[in-house]
Amino acid sequence: MSERFGDSGDVERQWREAAVREELVLLDGFHALKHALRFGARVCIAVADEPEAVRGLARELAPDVEAEVARLVRRAPLKGLLARVHPTGVAALAVRPDRAEGRARLDARPRTAPIVVLDNPRNLGNVGAVVRLAAGFGATGVVTRGDLDPWHPNVVRAGAGLHYATTVDQVEIATLPPGPLYALDPEGEDIRALTLPDDALLAFGSERHGISPELRARADHLVSLPMRPQVSSYNLATSVAMAVFHWGGPKA
Repeated sequence: MSERFGDSGDVERQWREAAVREELVLLDGFHALKHALRFGARVCIAVADEPEAVRGLARELAPDVEAEVARLVRRAPLKGLLARVHPTGVAALAVRPDRAEGRARLDARPRTAPIVVLDNPRNLGNVGAVVRLAAGFGATGVVTRGDLDPWHPNVVRAGAGLHYATTVDQVEIATLPPGPLYALDPEGEDIRALTLPDDALLAFGSERHGISPELRARADHLVSLPMRPQVSSYNLATSVAMAVFHWGGPKA
């Protein structure tokens, strides 16, 4: 879906006016634009140094959205509009999904796939990687607790636009979606001995500090991942992938 800006006028000016709108999200690079379009994002404007090259990428890599990309993308000097230019030479602005609708999806029961809970994550790239794999596994959503914005442009960049393929939001302990909470903790039961239910909340702490004491106290189950002695931790996205894969992944 898209809401095309007028064909005439200054594309750079239109971009700058749109970029300050709080409800719009930066889609940085072709893959972010491709995924956002595939999963129903309302894309307002797309700009590229070489629109024909971007149309060629769509023709080669994403023919399902080729017509939409071709209709949207317009020429503009990216270096003057962005802090850094993606190697694919294209960027877009899209409307952030309605938060109330997203919350309703998180709260809906019965649930057919877990929700990933990130407890006070610190690394924007890691959070984006988690969103990307959660979308691939068909998780119901990814929620974060803490001051990191899961819709930060660097998170969306790392997630390759797949925020639109799942539900992404911020919560507090008191506003966690319903469901049994399985917190990843080195002192927990080996995950290989457990069956994770479809309505589970799978909670992961930061690599440095782990699960916070307050979320640990809220947990219904403590779960550990197999790890060789003297290895400190796994990368956050790796831990999430291991746990969600153990749950079972998308149903055929």
